[in-house]
Amino acid sequence: MVTGTHFLTMLRDAGFDFFTGVPCSLVKSLIATLEERGGYIPETREDAAVGLAAGAYMAGKFPVVIMQNSGLGVCVNALASLSLMYHFPCLLLVTWRGYQGKDAPEHLIMGDISPTLLETLHIPHRVLNTETVNEAIAWAAGVLNQTKKPVALLLPPGVMQ
Repeated sequence: MVTGTHFLTMLRDAGFDFFTGVPCSLVKSLIATLEERGGYIPETREDAAVGLAAGAYMAGKFPVVIMQNSGLGVCVNALASLSLMYHFPCLLLVTWRGYQGKDAPEHLIMGDISPTLLETLHIPHRVLNTETVNEAIAWAAGVLNQTKKPVALLLPPGVMQ
């Protein structure tokens, strides 16, 4: 497993320097590290976090939006009508609740459709595992720089401690 501190180091090494989102227990160590270092702006809704990321990008930042996959459903319109339409790149770090049909019942449907939802939005994405985290972050940074549109990393349980 990757620690939140190590994950943050990899994100910063790839150029990411603005962090916002809605917390999830699957990334609690990352959020704790960000809060400890003063680099996280919490939001109450994922669509608002996408808006903050767009503003941060306009201010010269390279943003990350942290959310559960249920929050991906909340921010579909913000992604489609703001980030994708106006080319505001951000890394969507999406925790994959309901992964492989395992989780509380309220997470199972979104768990099943999360990759399809990203494909429908034409948001390039990769699924993280402990061996490919650094490679996936580098890929995401490259795609963001090239397309100026959002990219997602799906984070299943067990990748981050």
